[in-house]
Amino acid sequence: MAEIIQKDGTWTFDGEALRLTPGRDKNVGLLRETLGELVLPLGALAGISFEQGKKAGRLRLRLREGADPLLQAAGGRLTEPHDPYRLIVESDRSGVAEYFTEEVRTALLLEQVPSDPVGAYLLPGPSVPLSASAGDGTVSFDGERVRLEWNWKTEDAKAAAGTRTLALTDLTGVQWQPASGWENGHLRFSVRNAPTDAPAKYDPNSVELWGFKKDPLMALVAAAVQARLPHPAAPADERPQESGAGRQPALPSSEDDHDALLRRLRELGELHHSGVLTDEEFTLAKQAILKRM
Repeated sequence: MAEIIQKDGTWTFDGEALRLTPGRDKNVGLLRETLGELVLPLGALAGISFEQGKKAGRLRLRLREGADPLLQAAGGRLTEPHDPYRLIVESDRSGVAEYFTEEVRTALLLEQVPSDPVGAYLLPGPSVPLSASAGDGTVSFDGERVRLEWNWKTEDAKAAAGTRTLALTDLTGVQWQPASGWENGHLRFSVRNAPTDAPAKYDPNSVELWGFKKDPLMALVAAAVQARLPHPAAPADERPQESGAGRQPALPSSEDDHDALLRRLRELGELHHSGVLTDEEFTLAKQAILKRM
């Protein structure tokens, strides 16, 4: 048994799995705090390192590619306060961190754990139901359906059709992109047979993120959805079909019926005519609607 206890969190290793518990320090990110304790099987680990610093060191875990739906959905964009696989180590505990590192490395060697990518998720992802509010909307996921609800900050052209419900079986992917600099981020759901290049501001299948405190919680929603989609390394015949062949056509939802889409087109035209939407914004939003008609 090896254990290291820090303000940033506690890591415990029993020879078969690592238990990662976030600390109560004010610098612990909201994502880690909400995600809670993680149990990481040794077989999901590709490596571990300890980096000594002047004031504090860092323990870092490297997972095998494709092992964790959270890392898959976040695409390597989790910063330190929110990354559950990093631990800040105080300078007087560097000896403990080095011992912990050696214990894990020895177990990896003895068990001959490969570091190559995996073909199935080895972690379950966040539990559901799960809900997060940030940017211009609230996203909820119950394991079968994604529900997007808009707030007063949502662009009128996107909010006009009201709340959206997306069945998991109609999703082909999910992506979380945090805000960076002057660029807004997003949580985007890719819907089968409904591709769009519209910015998240106008995409009814996306939530726009502005870099506020709760934005990282959207990564947990993305991870919960990702965990229930076919693994990226799964054989092609196990992935969702892009066409409707071999599947029962989904019944149109009330917000997607023809009349609702026509109303949205008229509202877009009014916004464009009044100068609220630029020519480019109007064209992108209109194309997104026309592709669904």
